[in-house]
Amino acid sequence: MESAYKYEVYSKATQPRSGVVAPGSVGQPLRFSAPPEFGGKTGVWTPEHLFVSALASCYVSTFSGMAALSKFNFSCLEVEAEGTLQTDAGGWKFTEIRLKPVLKIVHEEDRERGARLLDKAERSCLIARSITATVELEPEIRVVPEPALVEQMQ
Repeated sequence: MESAYKYEVYSKATQPRSGVVAPGSVGQPLRFSAPPEFGGKTGVWTPEHLFVSALASCYVSTFSGMAALSKFNFSCLEVEAEGTLQTDAGGWKFTEIRLKPVLKIVHEEDRERGARLLDKAERSCLIARSITATVELEPEIRVVPEPALVEQMQ
């Protein structure tokens, strides 16, 4: 395995405080703007959304990869992420990002193992390890009935 990788993106201004960005290897650009509170447009992605979504998507891919390697079966993982942007003497920066994963499992006996994997994924996520903002994990684990049982109950 290599010891370093590079990821390139291309970004272009389309008007003041707005533009497009695309990974070099993916053709579809993503429109973005500064947030409305900073003079940007409403209804489009912002760099702040992209930053928080980078952490959320890294967490999901880290967890699901670890679960596959561990042969841990789960029904669903959904993550809500909320970043707090604050100003200090140096200017605006993210000070905290809350990850609120909801892990759905079929068997109660998988709860403890699921909790350990959720914690390990946060510690292992490369985006979380690369930022200065505090990452707070607020996990929830729900036991959901197997689909066959749901059909029988109806």
